[in-house]
Amino acid sequence: MTAKSGSNKLVDCNKKAKPVPNGNRVTSQRYQWARAGDVNAFFGLMLDNVAGLLLAVSLLAFLFEFPTQFALRYMVPGTAIGVLVGDLFFFWLAFRLARKTGSNSVTAMPLGLDTPSTFGMVFFVLGPAFTEARTTMSDEAAALLTWHIGICAIFISGVFKTACAFSSNWIRRLIPRAGLLGSLAAIALVLISFLPLVEILHTPVVGFVALAIILTTLIGRVRMPGNLPGTVVALIVAGSMFHLMKWSGWLHATTPAINPAEALLPTDWFSVFRLEWLTAMDETTRYLPVIIPFALATVVGGIDCTESAAAVGDEYDTRLIVAGEGIATIVASLCGGVIQTTPYIGHPAYKAMGGRAAYTLATALFIGSAGVLGYFGYLYVIIPKPAVFPILIFIGLEITSQSYQATPKKHYPAIAIACIPALAYLALIYTDKVMAGQTLNLSPALQEELHTLRLLSSGYIVTSLLWASLLAFIIDRRLLMASIFLGVAATFTLFGVIHSPLVGSPMYLPWNLDSTALDSVMRFTLGYSFSALLLIGLHFHLQTTQSSNIDSNVESNNAETHS
Repeated sequence: MTAKSGSNKLVDCNKKAKPVPNGNRVTSQRYQWARAGDVNAFFGLMLDNVAGLLLAVSLLAFLFEFPTQFALRYMVPGTAIGVLVGDLFFFWLAFRLARKTGSNSVTAMPLGLDTPSTFGMVFFVLGPAFTEARTTMSDEAAALLTWHIGICAIFISGVFKTACAFSSNWIRRLIPRAGLLGSLAAIALVLISFLPLVEILHTPVVGFVALAIILTTLIGRVRMPGNLPGTVVALIVAGSMFHLMKWSGWLHATTPAINPAEALLPTDWFSVFRLEWLTAMDETTRYLPVIIPFALATVVGGIDCTESAAAVGDEYDTRLIVAGEGIATIVASLCGGVIQTTPYIGHPAYKAMGGRAAYTLATALFIGSAGVLGYFGYLYVIIPKPAVFPILIFIGLEITSQSYQATPKKHYPAIAIACIPALAYLALIYTDKVMAGQTLNLSPALQEELHTLRLLSSGYIVTSLLWASLLAFIIDRRLLMASIFLGVAATFTLFGVIHSPLVGSPMYLPWNLDSTALDSVMRFTLGYSFSALLLIGLHFHLQTTQSSNIDSNVESNNAETHS
């Protein structure tokens, strides 16, 4: 299997660098951990994380009227510390892999805030918790309770992910590459590419310019004057255009109503060390059906990232990658963070930029200091989203491209089918916005279609993985394995890991569902179960047919020999 590397040459992804023995250590050329490509990679990863923080704070402020200053002084520091710890750990892992393989071109695994969880935490945990709390208490008290619930949520998530690390290598061997990378492509197209594109096109003059620079430099590999990184040029040019248009009155943008100086050197988050947030653990348990699926999705994402990195020659230990993201998430929670960290699925993109390990070190220090010292408040006010979000589109395109490049051609349909549940999630985002707070008289047929969309979109990351994997097994005529994955899908449906009919897509015990929800669940469960039985029957039929063909060939050969 081949994949395109940063030098635009085709390389054998299964061929490891030849080690040179030296006692118990493996050495080769000295690891060149800092290269010119790290500059571009740094701005890519750094701006990706900045975009994640901007997204979280903006969604809370504009959709739920959450106090922005509270988010900057309490939530952002710990969240940034999680990125600091995770990227430092992955920085060390790059050196470890370089020593092990003797390679001098290892690219560190990128880590940052998990984009799906950012949406999930805001829409299904933090936002609803704040909205409910402020009905009985002041905004400040409601924000404090919401913060404590967020801390508990990602603490639980971190513990869950760390526990899953021990079985991650086994999971990676079990699931076909099309299944792992297909679910990546689904995330890349829907969350990482499409949603930021909508935000970019709110101000198309600025957004198109920034996107053109990013695509030309990072995909077209056209160098900017002075060999400046494309991400930097996009930020400077598009950012300047945005503020100039705003100053001239051509662009009517909403200015955040905060004074960023008030967010400098925040100390309010130190109260997390009094462990008062543990009192909110009981309140947090009601959100477990939302928290656990997102944690599971990042475990799958960590496995996917390891597979993606292996496809371009960097064979990381899956257990260490998943454990690293789990520990970083736990540390983030202990420091007051509310968004979990995860390995970014753009490792091939950063390798294509020429990045090694220095870019993760620089990102760790920049994001960590932005949160702890409080200058993220200035970034929140100054950086326009249309100037920084195009980097997300590039990452999404690179991930999708790599997913196909690193997968056998016969398994391309498996990657394609993985994107279908994600499209249902995308459609539901906008239908929910239209229907929010509205009393609409919908026809029964339309209600049924919307309900089906909700079922398909619920847990779509896991659904994408299962569908892509079982189709890859079907293509390989491993029908028994395909039936096992159908059985897993049936079991997951029964408990709401996928296809949950409830608002917010929580898990559940089937005997606690009302009759309407239970009917939907059982229809999907039985559909998967009957399909599994069908494939088991076809498996034995195929074995019988193949055995008959072998016997016929043997008899034919014997007859020819005697004649």
